[in-house]
Amino acid sequence: MTRTIVESKTKTAVIGFDEPFCVIGERINPTGRKKLAAELEAGDFSTVESDALAQAAAGATVLDINAGVVYNSNPNPNETEPPLMTKMIELVQGLVDLPLCIDSSVPAALEAGLMAAHGRPLLNSVTGEEDRLEYVLPLVKKYNVPVVAISNDDTGISEDPDVRFAVAKKIVERAADFGIPAYDIVVDPLVMPVGAMATAGRQVFTLVRRLREELGVNTTCGASNISFGLPNRHGINNAFLPMAMQSGMTSAIMNPIALPVKQSEIEAKKAEVAASGLILPDDMDDETFCQLFGLGSTKARPGKEMEAIMAANFLMNADPHGGNWIKFNKAPPKPGEEVRAGGRAGSRSRRRG
Repeated sequence: MTRTIVESKTKTAVIGFDEPFCVIGERINPTGRKKLAAELEAGDFSTVESDALAQAAAGATVLDINAGVVYNSNPNPNETEPPLMTKMIELVQGLVDLPLCIDSSVPAALEAGLMAAHGRPLLNSVTGEEDRLEYVLPLVKKYNVPVVAISNDDTGISEDPDVRFAVAKKIVERAADFGIPAYDIVVDPLVMPVGAMATAGRQVFTLVRRLREELGVNTTCGASNISFGLPNRHGINNAFLPMAMQSGMTSAIMNPIALPVKQSEIEAKKAEVAASGLILPDDMDDETFCQLFGLGSTKARPGKEMEAIMAANFLMNADPHGGNWIKFNKAPPKPGEEVRAGGRAGSRSRRRG
């Protein structure tokens, strides 16, 4: 049975056909996040810290670390990205003990990450492009780590799933030439947006089955690609993930958290409520207000995609007896309850003594 082992200093994550679905948290990535990119160039890692902690709390299995910011002061990522990758990995490892996924298109940044990471990280990624194969596969062998294999090559990304399968097969075969086993290859078959290609969902489900049955490899994807450009993306993602799991997909690179409600949204809703003539208690805090009017939460919390994954794990017997599902749905203690409970427990202990 194919099992891909990813490790931190203290924890092991297993990606496998009969294992719970592996959630690779994607938030630590400046791509498309101007605020984070500006922070990183300024040496401010506060968002990296908060994203690491929030994703771990939401149930991520592995954390993806991407340092792909182009500095205004130095546009050469070959010079700026390796030291930034090292800094980010060291910082995250000091905050959480989850295994890491080192994510970069810059070869030197990949090796810098491998040297900084504890345990056995996942390397992201190799493609079917010749120069990428020739550089990344020796790194995979040298450091004895698993790698994400993306199904595109020098011709680009094909819309034909048979071509994408052929690229994946080529990567697996080339990896074998370096002594890298198939169980250390996690193939990303490239999910297309269903809004642009109506058959995108069916394509990837069929392709994942082929990759499992014919190549014996684990698989991953950028989960939100399927819903790109569509309304209610969470609804599409929530349906897609369990269907992909049933087809044999064993991991996904995704956002495991529901982001906090913006203060501007809260104020707009309060104005709407006031305009309707409804009078609220003066001492109502924003969190209570958000819960009452269905806005979400002022705090980061597990997203609906995580709920869908946890439910699917239970239904597919990857969560025996539903222990993780029950824990996931257990209401958090109200402020002060933990202290009071601890006090009562301590009193009982003293009485028994």
